[in-house]
Amino acid sequence: MNSRAALYAQAIRGPILLMAVGILFAMQQGGVLPFSRTWPLLIIIIGLVKLIERMFIRPAAPLAPPAPPMPPAGGNWQ
Repeated sequence: MNSRAALYAQAIRGPILLMAVGILFAMQQGGVLPFSRTWPLLIIIIGLVKLIERMFIRPAAPLAPPAPPMPPAGGNWQ
């Protein structure tokens, strides 16, 4: 996937969570379900959004191993 899709997936995280919280509080105010029974849905929604973000983000290239340390340069120290 491209970086534009990854940025889009990250940009919609906040609005999705805000809408979910609003819907859950509206359900509480409407007497459908209390918020104390629906808050786990927020954790599920956060997890789904993170999964979507991970699908669109390219895997990073593996890091090269560090170079071996160089021996000290110079002649004899006396």
